[in-house]
Amino acid sequence: MKDGFLRVASATPKIKVADCEYNTAAIIAQAGEAAENGASLVVFPELCITGYTCHDLFLQRSLLTAAENALREIMEATKKLEAVIIVGLPVADKGSLFNCAAVICKGKLLGLPAKKYIPNYSEFYEMRHFTPAKKTASKTIFGESVHYGQDMIFECIDMPEFRFGVEICEDLWTPEPPCGKLAKGGALIIANLSASDEVIGKADYRRMLVRSTSARLFSAYIYTSAGQGESTQDLVFSGHSMICENGAVLAESKRFTTGIIYADIDLQKLEYERRHANTFTDADDLYIERFSLPMKELVLDRYISKTPFVPANKANLDERCEEILTIQAAGLASRIEHTNVKTVVIGLSGGLDSTLALIVAVHAMDMSGRDRKDIIAVTMPCFGTTKRTKSNAEILAESYGVSFRDIDISKSVTQHFEDIGQELTNFDVTYENGQARERTQVLMDIANKTGGFVIGTGDLSELALGWATYNGDHMSMYAVNASIPKTLVRHLTSFEADHSEGQLKEALMDILDTPVSPELLPPKDGEISQKTEDLVGPYELHDFFLYYFVRFGFTAEKIFRMAKIAFAGEYNDDTIKKWLQVFIRRFFSQQFKRSCLPDGPKVGTVTLSPRGDWRMPSDASSAVFGL
Repeated sequence: MKDGFLRVASATPKIKVADCEYNTAAIIAQAGEAAENGASLVVFPELCITGYTCHDLFLQRSLLTAAENALREIMEATKKLEAVIIVGLPVADKGSLFNCAAVICKGKLLGLPAKKYIPNYSEFYEMRHFTPAKKTASKTIFGESVHYGQDMIFECIDMPEFRFGVEICEDLWTPEPPCGKLAKGGALIIANLSASDEVIGKADYRRMLVRSTSARLFSAYIYTSAGQGESTQDLVFSGHSMICENGAVLAESKRFTTGIIYADIDLQKLEYERRHANTFTDADDLYIERFSLPMKELVLDRYISKTPFVPANKANLDERCEEILTIQAAGLASRIEHTNVKTVVIGLSGGLDSTLALIVAVHAMDMSGRDRKDIIAVTMPCFGTTKRTKSNAEILAESYGVSFRDIDISKSVTQHFEDIGQELTNFDVTYENGQARERTQVLMDIANKTGGFVIGTGDLSELALGWATYNGDHMSMYAVNASIPKTLVRHLTSFEADHSEGQLKEALMDILDTPVSPELLPPKDGEISQKTEDLVGPYELHDFFLYYFVRFGFTAEKIFRMAKIAFAGEYNDDTIKKWLQVFIRRFFSQQFKRSCLPDGPKVGTVTLSPRGDWRMPSDASSAVFGL
């Protein structure tokens, strides 16, 4: 329950129709198993105490009494469990019968949410037995007044994010399901007790419905369906259950089986999504029932990707890369058309970022039906340039058929250093930035001379760390990589290589194998001596930190905990902590560079444009954000 993580369970027992004693034993056994495995919320199927397929037996006093006795037994048997248990049963009151979910915590009956929409079509005829739930009412059960009906939210005193509401089967399949109001009222989890029969194609539709509902509500959705033991007189029930979180399926049962599925959901993540969206207005007339569960440490059993910006599935990755390149190219093509420029100018170093910028420019020109010669690629060797990167830049320009210029800036930088009194043997920040600013001046002046504009090459990871020379490579007229993190730059370039051949493919593959470097310090034995990741840390770590810090507003402690899981066996705890502290420090100290960024296309959900997704004062303190 720490850091907003909560383990939930969906449990489908094998039952016998109308045998409440048998069903109760099965429910108690699964509740105990789920709680022992760390689940704090366990959801059972619709009418699981009696069975869903009792038909006219629901009207019999004997069955209703047996169901009530079973509920009492379940409450007694689970009172020592540190979990909320939700089970389905019929509840009679004032001449009506309601299809209810009993919410139980440590032996106490918290409430009886009831089904609002009663299906009465095709194979369903529940109106024959049940009455649709109205607003919350109360009834006496086991000597205590208990609320039942609609519009009920349950909230944990010890972990306020642990807020859930309940709907039952058909409620989800309607134009205005109760979960919408429950979510507006603050429920981050929706539990659905269901008895959904199987027909051809229904499983796919059911999955789509649950996934899309969890996405629309920024919620976790626990869907538990009836299975083995229900009557097969006319229907078959498969026990198709799933746990979704904001559109993602975290766990799904195999159909036609019984048992328990688990998932560790992130309630802080969901809460941030709602705050960020700012569209969850409060709902009126909701009854809030509070309960207490002790906080407990959870050993997470949740997949945490090392590369949150990059899809794990190869097919999805290829599709994503194609989409991203198209978005980048479309943005650039539109800007070229709007400004009516004759050329676009790119500083081509032979490194990853400038290579991706050239790829995007080529795609933009092809998209616009323009000559690739309108792209002017400029390599500007100086003190740190290696033969390897310079050669790759030349090969790229030739292979893509763009205009190419080789301008050695050593003399101009040397003259500048003489003017300002900078020693050529002093490899300080002035030595490095002087080269970067000279390159930017050359590009800008070529753009002026040819009626064009400069395309920026810097990426999102560099912007986050401030790894750019202010008023040097920090500046351009359109920054095509501004929302592409370094880990994704590599995959986009690899995607282009996979769709290339010959000399171009070889050059792209060699660029992928080249250490990331600004090449501002003299080479050592002809090889790159200045490696960025030796100085600021591994980009895969920084991209991980960036994603969870900006996208979900997680604390440094939570990011550290997740990183230890994601990078287990690759980086030790001290290394992760060291670079996380570096990330926080640099992210805050370098905001002034992001406050005056050039235009660039938004591609993903994490961007740092001051005109778009990220607004932050340049003098904000990082004191409360670090470890």
